[in-house]
Amino acid sequence: TDLPRSPPAAAEPRHASPAAPRRLREKLRTAARMAGPPAHTAPGSRQQVQGGERRAEPATGAPAARETRAPFRFDYERFRRSLRHPVRGRRTGEDPETRARRMKIKEMMKFAWDNYKQYALGKNELRPLSKNGHIGNMFGGLRGATVVDALDTLYIMELEEEFQEAKKWVEKNFDLNVNGEASLFEVNIRYIGGLLATYYLTGEEVFKSKALELGEKLLPAFNTPTGIPHSLFSPCSGMSWSWGWASAGSSILAEFGTLHLEFLHLSELSGNPVFAEKASTSQLVLNRVEKPQGLYPNFLSPVTGNWVQHHVSIGGLGDSFYEYLIKSWLMSDKKDSEAKKMYDDALEAIEKHLVRKSAGGLTYIAEWRGGVLDHKMGHLACFSGGMIALGAEHAGEERKQHYVDLAAEITNTCHESYARSDTKLGPEAFRFDAGTEAMATRLSERYYILRPEVVESYMYLWRLTHDPKYRQWGWEVVKALEKHCRVEAGFSGIRDVYTTTPTHDNMQQSFFLAETLKYLYLLFCEDDVLSLDDWVFNTEAHPLPVNHTNFKA
Repeated sequence: TDLPRSPPAAAEPRHASPAAPRRLREKLRTAARMAGPPAHTAPGSRQQVQGGERRAEPATGAPAARETRAPFRFDYERFRRSLRHPVRGRRTGEDPETRARRMKIKEMMKFAWDNYKQYALGKNELRPLSKNGHIGNMFGGLRGATVVDALDTLYIMELEEEFQEAKKWVEKNFDLNVNGEASLFEVNIRYIGGLLATYYLTGEEVFKSKALELGEKLLPAFNTPTGIPHSLFSPCSGMSWSWGWASAGSSILAEFGTLHLEFLHLSELSGNPVFAEKASTSQLVLNRVEKPQGLYPNFLSPVTGNWVQHHVSIGGLGDSFYEYLIKSWLMSDKKDSEAKKMYDDALEAIEKHLVRKSAGGLTYIAEWRGGVLDHKMGHLACFSGGMIALGAEHAGEERKQHYVDLAAEITNTCHESYARSDTKLGPEAFRFDAGTEAMATRLSERYYILRPEVVESYMYLWRLTHDPKYRQWGWEVVKALEKHCRVEAGFSGIRDVYTTTPTHDNMQQSFFLAETLKYLYLLFCEDDVLSLDDWVFNTEAHPLPVNHTNFKA
């Protein structure tokens, strides 16, 4: 697999792999640096070999979900009655400025959607400068990533006409019978997540049926000796394999660790336990394997179930694994005590070994390479302030304030990475070494591709503390996006946040509509809009319901 050049021009896995669990380029570049040539090709893995020849193991015995499913009907009306708040809230007594700011963000969403619809409908993303569409190679022939990613945002923002346009495309044009090389992680968080969320929000059967049909196509990726899935799969052939750059055919923590929320809901809606069983295997393997210093390295062999390297990151390659531990517990209505313990133990190890304070007093999370700290924090890692805030709500009284403070300190550091740039947008990575604090020191890390992680943390910290600075910081981001990223036909990433006349990268990422604009909008909503009592956001900001009860009809 060719490594992307920097800065990334297209569908970023949100997390730093060829896809984005905390959302790819950073993951790719990091992994390429770390991995070097694989020493051998593990059985059952697919490696790129010299000359481009590849071998793939055919799927063996993937459970055919259609054949094993018992007659089952999900009681949607009962589910909706179980929600504690109206999905779009009650909107009572808000001040005019907050409403005006929310309406501005709604206008940005409409502008992004209208231009995608005009120039790129059915392609995966819009190229706003050249006014055409981009397909990319991350989704294995699947199309319409922006459509599926935008659906729930359009619905929540009450952009009814635009929502109907997106729904019509899914009904008439969304073809799942495609072949190619797809990222399990990206397809899961964007397509499965987006379809599931929109079904739960609307009750429209087309979204459920597409999610279940696509979910079955993901199952062959789990046909490995350990049940830890390969990173890549073919939607039609049933073959799966590892990234060519991943050392010794390893799977990536942020990818196989970011399936649980969606797969539990696939089982919930289908009545077929196979999805939940597949996703739970990773938790079992990770519980068994020894953790260096209590930390989870980023690369694990799907053949042996052992770590391949000791590189630990809360940014790309690791990020959303940790997020899904606390969210799995919350989504289970606080019953999945194993996920909660894994989260608590992991956070304790992260705080002990990775959290550091700079000379200037900024708290950051470093990366760990076999015991040596790399004093760098990626934009992707800035989701962690929100995650720690979310977990703090449910920590014991003696630890709750400690974690609220830690979340606020990390979020403040990420805000500083924005405030210290000329554009008031943050770089892809920033460092704390050689006298530098919260700034990129390498040309290859100065770009901004419309990423959501910083405003995501603002949204969670706002809901936890109601400190007005988080809304003010969010509004600064809105103004910077309008000034530097808005172009004639959409929004584009920029190549250097440290110049006020930046060059655009000609890519309107699908996650900009799924996440960045949604989190900004929610920041200026009352807390009952997609209330955290009822909903857990997947790592692409698609809301999935907390499982308050069993809704089998």
